[in-house]
Amino acid sequence: MNVHLNRRYRFSASHRLHNPELSDEENRDCYGKCNNPHGHGHNYTVEITLSGEVDPVTGMVCNLADLDGFMQSKLIERFHESNLNQDEFFRNQIPTTEALCRRIFDQVEHNFSDAKLERVRVEETSHNAFEYHRAGKRFQ
Repeated sequence: MNVHLNRRYRFSASHRLHNPELSDEENRDCYGKCNNPHGHGHNYTVEITLSGEVDPVTGMVCNLADLDGFMQSKLIERFHESNLNQDEFFRNQIPTTEALCRRIFDQVEHNFSDAKLERVRVEETSHNAFEYHRAGKRFQ
């Protein structure tokens, strides 16, 4: 029996959306208030979806304590109360929430092997959420 597990995590971080290849006016036109030179912050909610067979001994897809420990030590502590522009993940990339979503997916997929990662969803505001799915598969 294959089961999907959804788990949510929260952290607060700031960023500034700015492309150094564009003029200041082009950046303001493109990113609006998100181009504020002092940055701005969000209370992000990250939802990950894992799938796998239910372990007959534990009755779980994966050990939630292991998952929570991984997410806390590898991602939440890294990003919480940080400026994403200063994180090495975004050294050569604009720290949009789309990019953040993909970076989180890559980190979980390559470093947490207790279950198969299907999807990462990052909610930036009550109006904006972004999802990244396993290549070639739309999560439903």
